[in-house]
Amino acid sequence: MAVLWFRRDLRLGDHPALLAAAADGEVLPLFVVDPALWGPSGDVRRAYLLRSLRALDADLGGSLVVEEGDPAQVVPRVAARVGAARVHVSADAGPYGRRRDTAVEQALAAADRELVRTGSPYAVGPGTLRTGSGSPFQVFTPFSRAWHAHGWHAPAERPGNVRWIRDGDGVDGPGWPQEPDLGELRFPEAGEDAARARWRTFLTDRVGDYDEARDRPDLDGTSQLSHALKWGEVHPRTLLADLAHDPSRGAATYRTELCWRDFYADVLWHRPETARTYYRPQLAALAYDEPGEQFRAWAQGRTGFPVVDAGMRQMRAVGWMHNRVRMIVASFLVKDLHVEWMHGGREFMHRLRDADLASNMHGWQWVAGSGTDAAPFFRVFNPVTQGLKSDPHGDYVRRWVPELRHLPGKAAHTPWDAPDGYAHGYPERIVDHAEERRVALAEYERIRR
Repeated sequence: MAVLWFRRDLRLGDHPALLAAAADGEVLPLFVVDPALWGPSGDVRRAYLLRSLRALDADLGGSLVVEEGDPAQVVPRVAARVGAARVHVSADAGPYGRRRDTAVEQALAAADRELVRTGSPYAVGPGTLRTGSGSPFQVFTPFSRAWHAHGWHAPAERPGNVRWIRDGDGVDGPGWPQEPDLGELRFPEAGEDAARARWRTFLTDRVGDYDEARDRPDLDGTSQLSHALKWGEVHPRTLLADLAHDPSRGAATYRTELCWRDFYADVLWHRPETARTYYRPQLAALAYDEPGEQFRAWAQGRTGFPVVDAGMRQMRAVGWMHNRVRMIVASFLVKDLHVEWMHGGREFMHRLRDADLASNMHGWQWVAGSGTDAAPFFRVFNPVTQGLKSDPHGDYVRRWVPELRHLPGKAAHTPWDAPDGYAHGYPERIVDHAEERRVALAEYERIRR
């Protein structure tokens, strides 16, 4: 008898820890609502997680046990209640997850029980790859070469006839938190089946054009699986197996994106402090403004720069933002509003349903010029030219900024040039981009000298 403690692996297919648990006999499926993670999460992330758990519970025939509390207390208590000698998990590579699992492992050991780690949420587990000198990789390109050369396991087979233990009140019992009321906000369907259906559609219709379409927020050119990967509704190894025989540039680009995910997890494994502090500490000397009215205008999508506002409103409306637009809005916050990157990173972690600590915070450091990327701080995105390039017909802006729907084509990106550009209440620009770019570069030159 064993406990399978689900975390970022809310699926039954391609699940090595499930295979290991099933080998022990009957299995109790458990999810713990950890206040240390639940508390900082925004309503969007909480709601999506609960819907994913409901989908998992349905796949388990109603056997999922959900309990709330400190895992170091809850997990040993549940294991003792059902007489399980082992608790199986997919290894967690995050800073908090590693500390939490050590505490759970020690609490279980005190009662002669064992925590067994099998697999991880990544194609190649963090900490696996090293340079020729034995040091961690600090740059993506050499990591990517090593990642491809190393390869990854084939997807794990789905176990048959797992004997699930029923030991709870089921969905919405006492252990289940109340789902937040999100009004009219709509999510994609949650769960493993929905994730695999989206993946099949992407493989059939869009993967061949992915290398070009992925940078166009006005097109449906991405897989929309970032949240499924975040919560483990599908494993990246499953996706890589399906891409193995696809020679298209789109498939190659998608593999590279999965490699970036593994790279940032590897960076965080070796440098856990970089989720909160600078990867390149010399950039910490830059002077920044404290978040104030302009930060709130940015967060609410009221900056007067259409593509920035469209992105921030998309995030507030659906808990997701197109990746190209994430870079644009991040650059605007750091380089135009001179607000330190970690404030934006926290806003994203709070509002995104796919918020992944490693990818999110190191993506922000990439924009701020303080991360692993070789390009320095003086890379500054122009929000107008970036908008015109990525959304050339203005469709993305008009979708998320209704005050600009009367402006045709690319005019939606420059309402200040239209006689009626502000006729429906769209705000004027809160800063002069050219001037704020000059200020940002002058500050960078100051610390460089």
